[in-house]
Amino acid sequence: METVILLHGVWMSGAELVVLKRRLKDEHGFNVRIFSYSSIGAGLEENAHRLREFVAGSRGKRVHLVGHSLGGVVMLRMMARHRVNDRPGRLVCLGSPLQGSRVARMFAGIPWFGRHLLGRTLVDGVLEGGALSWRGEREVGVVAGSLNLGLGTFAGVTGPSDGTVAVSETWLPGAADHIVLPVSHMSMLFAPEVAAHVNVFLREGRFAPVAGTATADG
Repeated sequence: METVILLHGVWMSGAELVVLKRRLKDEHGFNVRIFSYSSIGAGLEENAHRLREFVAGSRGKRVHLVGHSLGGVVMLRMMARHRVNDRPGRLVCLGSPLQGSRVARMFAGIPWFGRHLLGRTLVDGVLEGGALSWRGEREVGVVAGSLNLGLGTFAGVTGPSDGTVAVSETWLPGAADHIVLPVSHMSMLFAPEVAAHVNVFLREGRFAPVAGTATADG
């Protein structure tokens, strides 16, 4: 049995991950769990520690992690700061702002409450965390979207984006692979082609071509 742990993004609860969870379970045979955390009230380090405990309590000979948006940042911080058990597994970031976020900076600039609105985890990991890179042993795959529908149009995000996070903001030096799909920041959670690509990466460590999907160079 291989387990996949899904992590949601800022302001979310994990309910929006149910379709992706079902596809990974029913169509691709994984045991799937959702890790829910407080992105507003808890800081990055606290959530990374809680995730480590969640991983340790998950069954399976292999334990993979898939983080959407801010969830990918939490996932990478956990792997960088905490020792986990020796079970192997791979990591996938879905639309994660790994090189900062223009949209987050726009919100942070709102007088009086902008940073509070974003929450402690995003402030720690994105606004103050700086550009991320990867030197860990586990393979990391990054999925970016190119369907520009979202807050990014108001924040002045330039270049290809998923409407919230620019493709350039998803790059992770040291990652095993990076793929761009024609999906928006939220629609990637419901797109069957995204689930199919996640499955391939978790099995193979690379994003191989999948029938019925479209890809683009980042």
